[in-house]
Formats: sequence, structure tokens, C-alpha cells
Amino acid sequence: MSNRSTVTEFLLLRFSDVRELQILHVAVFLVIYLVALMGNLLIISAIILSHQLHTPMYFFLVNLSILDLGSISVTVPKSMANSLLDTRVISYPACVTQVFLFVVFTSTDLALLTVMAYDRHVAICQPLHYERVMNRRACVHMAASAWIAGIVYSALHTGNTFRLPFCQSNVINQFFCDIPQLLELSCSDLDLSDVGLIAFGVLLGSNCFAFILVSYVQIFRAVLRIPSEQGRHKAFSTCLPHLTVVSLLLFTGVFDYLKPPSSSESNLDLAVGVLYAVVPPMVNPVIYSLRNKEIKAALKKLTGRRIISRK
Repeated sequence: MSNRSTVTEFLLLRFSDVRELQILHVAVFLVIYLVALMGNLLIISAIILSHQLHTPMYFFLVNLSILDLGSISVTVPKSMANSLLDTRVISYPACVTQVFLFVVFTSTDLALLTVMAYDRHVAICQPLHYERVMNRRACVHMAASAWIAGIVYSALHTGNTFRLPFCQSNVINQFFCDIPQLLELSCSDLDLSDVGLIAFGVLLGSNCFAFILVSYVQIFRAVLRIPSEQGRHKAFSTCLPHLTVVSLLLFTGVFDYLKPPSSSESNLDLAVGVLYAVVPPMVNPVIYSLRNKEIKAALKKLTGRRIISRK
């Protein structure tokens, strides 16, 4: 107990100590960030300005794009700034804020993906009841519930993490403040509340994935009964990428939480962090929106040019 020291800042894991590679990291992350920024902002603008897209599915897509913008904005700009300034430092309050916001956006993202799977299930498997079940009030309540659940879960998780004393080190083996790496720096062993909260998060994520999977199995069964080959192709081309992104987000996140602790810097930590913190916000606009003909038409109308090729 006497060896404890108060941590006022943390040191993040850098991608390289070589200056040229640091600049390359900034360039790559800048491209990724701009792609995510432009893609999600275009989707939000197209849906808001197009009256034909004021439906439940596109309402959820707007929320998803907002979450993706927030998620990638929490981690990438700080990482780029540190590489440009050749530093690894992040202050204690900034680390707390980063953890809280990142967990809010990622947990709400997963909840919203689950709601979107339910929306598609009702639309395809129960089309006659769709307008009654997915009315405006229900959609607003579902989206609000996803946001509230994410905020509450993040507050509990963040508070439970930073109530622990940090004394072993202030070096975080990740390019942003991530809860698993922070827990490794704690002076004390995890107590029942810590283990319980982590187990609850894993269980919640697994249940969301199971619900999404079961929903799409039923969707596939319904679509296979339709004689139209075009309809079947559209359903498969939409659902399979959805499941891919959900799987990527969940499996990399679960691996990050459950992998054995590491006392040294690891390229695997960086790779996993990029996979579940940076890649999904960048590819979601392509998977959920730019593959959609209605979104393409709205984007063409918005820009005034046919810049999106026809598939």
C-alpha cells in the first residue's frame, strides 16, 4: 500500500519509434478518418434531405452513422496528434473521457445493430404488421433505449474501472485508453464487481449476436420461399455483410477482453484495437448504405453528379 503512487497521466502505445513510420501512421489514419467522416456525413445528409428515406430502416441508419462518427472521433484524432507531436501522453481526465465515450458509442452501436436486425425481421417475415409494429413512436423508443442503455452501461463500466488504484505502471498497451489494458495496471486484483461487470458485458454482447443471428436465419428462410432470384440475392447481399461487421466487432472485442495479460508492447494489441475501433466505422457506410439503391439515388441527387457507379 505504501508503494502506491497517484497516476496523473498515461502513456499510450505508439505504432513506431521511427519518425518516418509515425508520419506514415498519421497519413493512413487521416485517410481512414476522412473516409469514415465523409461517408457517414453523406449518409446522414442524404437521408435527412430525402423524404422518401424517412422510414424506420433509414432512421436507424442515421443513428448508426452518428455512432460511427463519434466512435472513430474519440480514438483516431488523439492517436494522430500524438504521432505528429512524437509523444505518448494522455492525461488522466482525457483517458476517463475517452473510455466513457468509446464504450457509449460501441455498446450503443451493438444495441442499435440488434434493433436493425429486428426491423429487417419484421419487414420481411411479417410485412403485413410492419407499419403497426415499427411505427414512428416505437422507432424513437427503440433508438432512445439503445442510447440510454449504452450510456448507463458505459457509466458503470468506466466508474468501476477508474475506482481502482493504478500503481504498477502508467503504460497502456493500446493506442487509446482501453478498459482491458487499464485493468492490467491496477494495484489490486479484480474483485467480484469487476468480474461480474465484464462477464455481464460479454453475456450481453453474445445475446445480441445470438438475436441477430436467429433473426437473419428466419429472414433467410422467408426469402428462400420467394421465387424471385433477384429478391433472394438482395437479401443475402445485405444480410451477410451485416453479420460480418457484427462478428468483427464482437469477436475482436471479446478477444481483447479475454486474451491473456501482456506486460510488454504487442503488435497484436494494436491490430485488435484497429480492427474493432477503427475499421467498423469506416466500412459501415459502404455495407449498410452505399450498397442500397435508394441511398445511391439520394446521394446522386444530393451531389448533383453521378459519382456513384451503378451496380
